Amino acid sequence: MRSTHQRLVPRVHEAFSRRSVIRAFGAVLAIYLSPWAAASSQAQQQGARTMNHYATQKSLSDAVDGGGLLVVAQWEAKPGEADKVAAILDRFLPEAQREDGVKLFLISRAKDNPAQFLFYELFRDEAAFKAHQESAHFKTWIAGEALPLLAKRERAQYALM
Repeated sequence: MRSTHQRLVPRVHEAFSRRSVIRAFGAVLAIYLSPWAAASSQAQQQGARTMNHYATQKSLSDAVDGGGLLVVAQWEAKPGEADKVAAILDRFLPEAQREDGVKLFLISRAKDNPAQFLFYELFRDEAAFKAHQESAHFKTWIAGEALPLLAKRERAQYALM
């Protein structure tokens, strides 16, 4: 008999090792629970304003209440495209956060490599995730504009325990 953990958390390729997901979750919580430090670039400043506003609207317990489908994604922009990707995400993020089935939606940019982005998305259920991917803002900004600028895109899905 498999343990509850084995049933709920799918095996994913090495890019999403348990350690990297735990580190990512810790980083996301740190961002979610405390204000972002002032950033030097305009894109990072806009992201900070977006995240701070979002954090005042929901509590962590509100977000995780009732479980849901967790999607963790890692992106890496092609050389010279990172700021364009960040600008697209600045427009996309508020729209994604307002979706009915979204419980928590955070995007962060790596400090040591600004071409890397981490997404931490908690949806009410699979149907909410599918609706997110069918939304006009996803199709326009993510599928239409951002994905062509990426060198790498990896995603994994998890069920909250």
